[in-house]
Amino acid sequence: MKKQLIIALALSMGAFTFAQKKELKTADKAIKGEKFEDAKAALKQAETLMSSMDDKAKSKFHYLSAKAFYAGGKGSLAETDLALVNLNKVNVGYSAEINLMKQEIANSLLLKGNAAYEKKEYSDASVYFEKSYRVTERDTVFLYYAAATAVNVSEYDRALGLYEELKKLGYTGIAKQYFATNIETQKEEAFNNKEMRDISVKAKTHIKPVERMTESKKPEIVKNVALIYVNRGDNEKAIAAMKEARAESPDDVNLILSEANVHYKMGNTEEFKNLLQKATKMDPTNPELQYNLGVIAAESDQVEEAKGYYEKAIELDPQYINAYINLSALVLKKEEAIIEEMNGLGTSRADNKRYDELREERQNLYRNAIPYLSKALEIDSKSLSAAKTLMNIYSILGETDKHKSMKEKVEALEAEGAN
Repeated sequence: MKKQLIIALALSMGAFTFAQKKELKTADKAIKGEKFEDAKAALKQAETLMSSMDDKAKSKFHYLSAKAFYAGGKGSLAETDLALVNLNKVNVGYSAEINLMKQEIANSLLLKGNAAYEKKEYSDASVYFEKSYRVTERDTVFLYYAAATAVNVSEYDRALGLYEELKKLGYTGIAKQYFATNIETQKEEAFNNKEMRDISVKAKTHIKPVERMTESKKPEIVKNVALIYVNRGDNEKAIAAMKEARAESPDDVNLILSEANVHYKMGNTEEFKNLLQKATKMDPTNPELQYNLGVIAAESDQVEEAKGYYEKAIELDPQYINAYINLSALVLKKEEAIIEEMNGLGTSRADNKRYDELREERQNLYRNAIPYLSKALEIDSKSLSAAKTLMNIYSILGETDKHKSMKEKVEALEAEGAN
């Protein structure tokens, strides 16, 4: 009786083995014919026999499953994930095939990421770039792309995680680039690698081969990490990140400005001013730095100091419109004290005399502001704020024709804005 049972089991196992081979063979044939749904159906049948498979059969099952789910690049993102899960379960054989397929999947995901990026679908692009990196975990630049595109759509928590991972990996983004000058166009062109560049030089289509290193991405990464912390209200971590970035690139004026902006958002105006002054020493011909120092001085009621900064900004860039508008604001700000005193006067002869003096002083303020506002309007004829202020000034000064002309301009600009 026992003997018969053993024979029966052996026959049963043989039937299982035959079924396994049949289903796997059917799946393989369907995959080669690009009938991926048929392959999945066959593999689903084979999966029911998984417990009786040996390691070799299981590896073949997972490899074919990966091929079926990936579907030559036509599978969905979820199916591509399943393909990778199956590839990682292959224990016996297929080493070369797996490496080739993983590279193919990584390239496919990268192409999809680029396509999404071109369509400004940054959230999708970020996912594709990250998954492209995860396939082989070699090309860290794709992880960088994933983080940068996540920032574009304000997915800050996701971007922060990716940036922190890049920092742990020691990613700098520094890479060697290969260039040569096209003989026909006389323009320098970049090549993907040294071999392609050298072949072009040997073919005498290009000359002057040179190699240059790209700039480090680390300061940008740390800066973005800091800005994300600011966005989350975690200012202490933001400042720590900025200091780390500046230690990495002490001569990068943009990092100083970024830290200055963090302090400004935190309300640390004094530190903001100190950092701006430091940046100004490093970049003395930057009008924006002078302008920002002017803004801080104005907010601190340091009128003459603010005026000096604004005038310096204009000296460096005569078309710096905001400096002209803010200079007019400095002049007109003095009106507040004059109006307050005028409103506090009585009706005595002395008060009436003082009132007339103050009225003339106020009108002189308006006259002093006109050149700045006129220049701003000359630089930008669509500056509604400059036009409105001039309209009101001409009205108060009683300059009827100029008021009428400026009123028409204001109405025209407002009509444009409504359309």
